[in-house]
Parts: sequence; C-alpha cells; structure tokens
Amino acid sequence: METLLIIVSILLIIIVLLQSEKAESTSQVIMGGNADLFSNRKERGGELFVSRLTMILGILFFCICLFSSF
Repeated sequence: METLLIIVSILLIIIVLLQSEKAESTSQVIMGGNADLFSNRKERGGELFVSRLTMILGILFFCICLFSSF
C-alpha cells in the first residue's frame, strides 16, 4: 500500500507542475495584473486532460491515505 501511495504522490506532483499556465495567471492576480483567472473560459484538449487527471490522482491519494490508516 505504501508503494502505491508513493507512486501516486510522485505522479500528483508531476501533474501539478505541468499546470504552469494557471499558476502564471494566479501570480498576475496577486501582483495586480490582469484578472483573466476568473474569466469564464472552458478547458480544452490537453488542459482538460491534465485537469481531470489531477482530480483523479487527488481523489486516489486521499482514498489511499484514508484506507491505509485502518
């Protein structure tokens, strides 16, 4: 179980680092730049895949942590 948790953790770290476009928008909002972060735009293609994979890995990480404590 610990090996699976380590693998999911590493994959989650890598996939979060791939989301650099949203991080750049966030820094602009904090620094007083353009507020495109809150615009209503749809994710498409690779961005949608990365977003969904992040959500799946996050839920998997949570479940593994929850069930490994029993």
